[in-house]
Amino acid sequence: MSVVAELQQLKKGPAGGRKRKHKENKAGHLFLLPWTIGLIGITLFPMAASLYLAFTNYNLLQSPEWIGMENITRMLGDDRLHNSIQVTFTYVFVGVPIQLAVSLAIAMLLDRGMRGLSFYRSVFYLPSMLGSSVAIAVLWRQIFGHSGLINQLLAMVGIEGQGWVSSPDTALGTLIILHVWTFGAPMVIFLAGLRQIPDMYYEAASIDGASRFKQFFAITIPLLTPIIFFNLVLQLIGAFQNFTQAFIVSGGSGGPADSTLFYTLYLYQQGFGRFDMGYASAMAWLLVLIIASITAVNFWLSKYWVHYDD
Repeated sequence: MSVVAELQQLKKGPAGGRKRKHKENKAGHLFLLPWTIGLIGITLFPMAASLYLAFTNYNLLQSPEWIGMENITRMLGDDRLHNSIQVTFTYVFVGVPIQLAVSLAIAMLLDRGMRGLSFYRSVFYLPSMLGSSVAIAVLWRQIFGHSGLINQLLAMVGIEGQGWVSSPDTALGTLIILHVWTFGAPMVIFLAGLRQIPDMYYEAASIDGASRFKQFFAITIPLLTPIIFFNLVLQLIGAFQNFTQAFIVSGGSGGPADSTLFYTLYLYQQGFGRFDMGYASAMAWLLVLIIASITAVNFWLSKYWVHYDD
C-alpha cells in the first residue's frame, strides 16, 4: 500500500468512528426520550406552573389573576398555617428519631442470626408497605377510639380510657405512634449496614474487655453513621409529606382543635376544599423551601458526625 493510500485510510478511520459514535448517541437519546418527556411533562412543567400560580389568585374556574406577593403576605398572617407548621414540626422531630431508634433496635435483634430471619424480616417490613394506606388509617382510628382496642386493654387492668383520637392532647400522639410503627424500610437498610461491619472489630473489642454497651457506641454507631444519615434524610423528607393518616384519622378536618392539622392537610384544604389554588401553590413552594433547608442543614452537619472509610 502506498503512502497516499495509508494517509487516506487514516483519515477515514476517525471519521468512521465519529459516525459510529453519533449513531450510538442517537440510540441512547431515543431510549431516554420517554423519560425526558415524563420529566418535562410530569415534573418540570407542573413545577413551573405552580411557581407562576403562587403569585396569582386562581380558583380553577377563572383565569389566574396576577397579585404579586399577596399570597406571601397572607401566609405571614395566617394563624392556621402557623399552627400547621408547628404540628408538622412536632410530628417530624418527635416521630422520626423514635422511628429510627426502634428500627435500629429491631435490626440489631435480627442481625443476631435467629432462625427464620427471612420470615421475620418480611413481617417487620410489612408495616412500611401498609402504613400509608387508607385501610390502616381507618383501623388506627378504630383502635384508638373510645371503644377501641387500646381502651379495652386498659379496662382489663382497671384503667378507664378515653377517646385518644378525639382529644387534642393525644390525637397527634396517635399519629406519631403510627409513624413509628412503619419502621420496616429503615430497619431493612440498618440491617444491611450492620451486615457490612466486620466481626473482627467486635472480637478485638471483646478481647480488650469492652462490654456490649461500649461496643455499640464505640464500633456500631460510628461505622453505621452513613446509614443513619441516609435513613435520617429519607425519613425527614417523607415525614414532612405525610398526609393520608391525618386526613383519615381526623376526617379531613385536622381536628380536634387543629391538633392534627398537618401542613399537607391544610394545603389540601386550601387547594381542593376552598379551590384557592394560588395560595395552595405558594404553600407548596414554602414546603419545598422548608424541606430543602432542613436537608441542606443535615448535609452540612453530617461532616461533624458521619464517618466514612476514607
